[in-house]
Amino acid sequence: MIIEIGRWVLQTACQRLVLWGKDEKTCDLTLTVNISAKHFLQPDFVNELIDILNASQADPTRLKLELSEKLVLADTNFMMEKIHVLRKLGIRLSMDNFGTVYSSLSYLKQLSSDQLKIHQEFVQGITLEGNDAQLVETIISLAKSLDMDVFAEGVETEAQRDFLKKHDCKTYQGYLFSKPVTIDEFEVLVRRL
Repeated sequence: MIIEIGRWVLQTACQRLVLWGKDEKTCDLTLTVNISAKHFLQPDFVNELIDILNASQADPTRLKLELSEKLVLADTNFMMEKIHVLRKLGIRLSMDNFGTVYSSLSYLKQLSSDQLKIHQEFVQGITLEGNDAQLVETIISLAKSLDMDVFAEGVETEAQRDFLKKHDCKTYQGYLFSKPVTIDEFEVLVRRL
């Protein structure tokens, strides 16, 4: 069922992007969709996504696909073809859970992802004793040197956010900002900003 669910999520996301595009408060928002490995590895994934974009008339530059590092490293040639087509469409890509799997820097360079997402396990430890702070600094520096954005997940304290901001990571998610909310609650929050 994961493929059917994934298809429904992409359709719903694209419909939401169209609605957001009509409102000045939300027209610049990007919507990130986490794509399952099984769905992304389907031979017709790219064509299916193109059909969804065409049917909805969603702006592909407002859509970001989040792929796990493990998935991206699975079959490089096969993945590269898909990724290049998606990027030509204007869709942005984010590599999720960076550093939790074997990371090949040559693959990272080839894949030219738009964003690295720092796993919450590392973020949770940046204000504690240990190597997490140094590791996070290194990931941020690596991403910046490859002209990638950095996104930190699991930010729960002001100290964590301050550390990330100080080291030039300015995009985060976590309970410090909000617990998960429904789309209606999210849109109310956006309008309050």
